[in-house]
Amino acid sequence: MADKKIETVYPIQSMFSSDDDTFTALSTSALLARSAVPYSHRRIADNYVIIKRVYRFQAVQSRITNAEIQLLKKYDFNTLEYSTIKQVNEELSYLKKWASSGNALLRQDADALLQIRCKELKYIVASRYSTVTNEIYNGYKALERYFEEISKFYTPIC
Repeated sequence: MADKKIETVYPIQSMFSSDDDTFTALSTSALLARSAVPYSHRRIADNYVIIKRVYRFQAVQSRITNAEIQLLKKYDFNTLEYSTIKQVNEELSYLKKWASSGNALLRQDADALLQIRCKELKYIVASRYSTVTNEIYNGYKALERYFEEISKFYTPIC
Protein backbone atom coordinates (compact mmCIF):
# COMPACT_ATOMS: atom_id res chain seq x y z
CA MET A 1 0.00 0.00 0.00
CA ALA A 2 1.27 3.38 -0.91
CA ASP A 3 1.16 6.10 1.66
CA LYS A 4 -1.27 8.75 0.62
CA LYS A 5 -0.67 12.15 2.10
CA ILE A 6 -3.42 14.63 2.41
CA GLU A 7 -2.17 17.85 0.98
CA THR A 8 -3.50 21.00 2.54
CA VAL A 9 -4.16 23.75 0.05
CA TYR A 10 -3.84 27.26 1.36
CA PRO A 11 -5.23 30.13 -0.65
CA ILE A 12 -2.34 32.19 -1.91
CA GLN A 13 -4.27 35.36 -2.48
CA SER A 14 -7.89 36.33 -2.56
CA MET A 15 -9.17 38.57 -5.32
CA PHE A 16 -10.25 41.02 -2.59
CA SER A 17 -6.83 41.17 -0.96
CA SER A 18 -3.92 43.43 -1.60
CA ASP A 19 -0.52 42.10 -2.62
CA ASP A 20 0.59 41.99 1.02
CA ASP A 21 -2.33 39.87 2.27
CA THR A 22 -2.76 36.14 1.82
CA PHE A 23 -6.43 36.04 2.74
CA THR A 24 -8.39 38.75 4.48
CA ALA A 25 -11.32 38.50 6.83
CA LEU A 26 -13.36 40.62 4.42
CA SER A 27 -12.86 37.90 1.83
CA THR A 28 -14.77 35.61 4.18
CA SER A 29 -17.71 38.03 4.00
CA ALA A 30 -17.63 37.78 0.24
CA LEU A 31 -17.51 34.00 0.44
CA LEU A 32 -20.51 33.99 2.77
CA ALA A 33 -22.38 35.93 0.11
CA ARG A 34 -21.57 33.30 -2.51
CA SER A 35 -23.40 30.49 -0.73
CA ALA A 36 -27.19 30.25 -0.55
CA VAL A 37 -28.54 33.58 0.65
CA PRO A 38 -32.09 33.94 2.00
CA TYR A 39 -34.44 36.26 0.14
CA SER A 40 -34.85 38.49 3.21
CA HIS A 41 -31.08 39.11 3.25
CA ARG A 42 -31.12 40.11 -0.43
CA ARG A 43 -34.07 42.45 0.15
CA ILE A 44 -32.30 44.21 3.04
CA ALA A 45 -29.05 44.41 1.05
CA ASP A 46 -30.81 45.84 -2.01
CA ASN A 47 -32.49 48.46 0.17
CA TYR A 48 -29.13 49.39 1.74
CA VAL A 49 -27.29 49.65 -1.59
CA ILE A 50 -30.03 51.70 -3.27
CA ILE A 51 -30.21 54.16 -0.39
CA LYS A 52 -26.41 54.41 -0.32
CA ARG A 53 -26.25 55.14 -4.06
CA VAL A 54 -29.11 57.64 -4.15
CA TYR A 55 -28.73 59.53 -0.89
CA ARG A 56 -25.11 58.78 0.07
CA PHE A 57 -26.39 58.75 3.67
CA GLN A 58 -26.31 62.53 3.96
CA ALA A 59 -29.41 62.53 6.12
CA VAL A 60 -28.95 61.81 9.79
CA GLN A 61 -29.71 58.20 10.60
CA SER A 62 -31.13 57.21 13.97
CA ARG A 63 -29.35 54.96 16.40
CA ILE A 64 -30.88 51.68 17.51
CA THR A 65 -33.44 51.63 20.31
CA ASN A 66 -33.18 49.94 23.68
CA ALA A 67 -35.60 47.22 22.53
CA GLU A 68 -33.32 46.47 19.58
CA ILE A 69 -30.30 46.34 21.89
CA GLN A 70 -32.19 43.84 24.06
CA LEU A 71 -32.85 41.64 21.03
CA LEU A 72 -29.14 41.71 20.20
CA LYS A 73 -28.31 40.74 23.80
CA LYS A 74 -30.87 37.91 23.70
CA TYR A 75 -28.73 36.23 21.04
CA ASP A 76 -25.44 37.38 22.60
CA PHE A 77 -24.57 39.81 19.79
CA ASN A 78 -22.57 42.98 20.45
CA THR A 79 -23.55 46.24 18.86
CA LEU A 80 -21.90 46.73 15.49
CA GLU A 81 -19.52 49.33 16.90
CA TYR A 82 -18.10 46.73 19.29
CA SER A 83 -17.92 43.85 16.77
CA THR A 84 -14.91 42.52 14.96
CA ILE A 85 -14.96 41.31 11.39
CA LYS A 86 -14.73 37.72 12.60
CA GLN A 87 -17.71 38.17 14.93
CA VAL A 88 -19.83 39.72 12.17
CA ASN A 89 -18.94 36.90 9.77
CA GLU A 90 -20.00 34.33 12.39
CA GLU A 91 -23.22 36.24 13.05
CA LEU A 92 -24.00 36.36 9.32
CA SER A 93 -23.57 32.60 9.04
CA TYR A 94 -25.93 32.12 12.01
CA LEU A 95 -28.48 34.53 10.54
CA LYS A 96 -28.40 32.68 7.22
CA LYS A 97 -29.09 29.37 8.97
CA TRP A 98 -31.78 30.84 11.18
CA ALA A 99 -33.55 32.51 8.24
CA SER A 100 -34.27 29.07 6.78
CA SER A 101 -35.14 27.44 10.10
CA GLY A 102 -38.38 25.59 10.72
CA ASN A 103 -38.96 27.70 13.83
CA ALA A 104 -41.05 30.75 12.86
CA LEU A 105 -39.91 32.80 15.86
CA LEU A 106 -36.25 32.17 15.03
CA ARG A 107 -36.82 33.19 11.40
CA GLN A 108 -38.57 36.37 12.53
CA ASP A 109 -35.79 37.22 14.97
CA ALA A 110 -33.12 36.54 12.32
CA ASP A 111 -34.76 39.03 9.97
CA ALA A 112 -35.14 41.56 12.79
CA LEU A 113 -31.48 41.13 13.76
CA LEU A 114 -30.32 41.77 10.20
CA GLN A 115 -32.56 44.85 10.03
CA ILE A 116 -30.95 46.10 13.24
CA ARG A 117 -27.50 45.47 11.78
CA CYS A 118 -28.48 47.41 8.66
CA LYS A 119 -29.73 50.32 10.79
CA GLU A 120 -26.46 50.34 12.75
CA LEU A 121 -24.45 50.27 9.53
CA LYS A 122 -26.41 53.18 8.08
CA TYR A 123 -25.71 55.21 11.22
CA ILE A 124 -21.98 54.46 11.16
CA VAL A 125 -21.65 55.24 7.45
CA ALA A 126 -23.84 58.37 7.67
CA SER A 127 -21.96 59.87 10.55
CA ARG A 128 -18.55 58.59 9.38
CA TYR A 129 -17.95 58.15 13.04
CA SER A 130 -17.73 55.28 15.39
CA THR A 131 -17.63 55.81 19.14
CA VAL A 132 -15.06 53.05 19.28
CA THR A 133 -11.88 54.15 17.55
CA ASN A 134 -9.96 50.92 18.00
CA GLU A 135 -9.14 49.42 14.60
CA ILE A 136 -10.02 45.93 15.85
CA TYR A 137 -13.70 46.81 16.03
CA ASN A 138 -14.44 47.29 12.33
CA GLY A 139 -17.08 44.62 11.83
CA TYR A 140 -19.20 47.12 9.95
CA LYS A 141 -16.85 46.67 6.98
CA ALA A 142 -17.69 42.96 6.82
CA LEU A 143 -21.42 43.68 6.94
CA GLU A 144 -21.12 46.29 4.21
CA ARG A 145 -19.12 43.90 2.02
CA TYR A 146 -21.75 41.19 2.56
CA PHE A 147 -24.55 43.56 1.54
CA GLU A 148 -22.65 44.70 -1.54
CA GLU A 149 -21.92 41.15 -2.64
CA ILE A 150 -25.51 39.89 -2.36
CA SER A 151 -27.22 42.97 -3.79
CA LYS A 152 -28.22 42.92 -7.43
CA PHE A 153 -27.84 46.70 -7.59
CA TYR A 154 -24.19 46.89 -6.58
CA THR A 155 -21.53 47.44 -9.19
CA PRO A 156 -17.95 47.88 -8.01
CA ILE A 157 -16.22 51.13 -8.85
CA CYS A 158 -13.14 50.40 -10.94
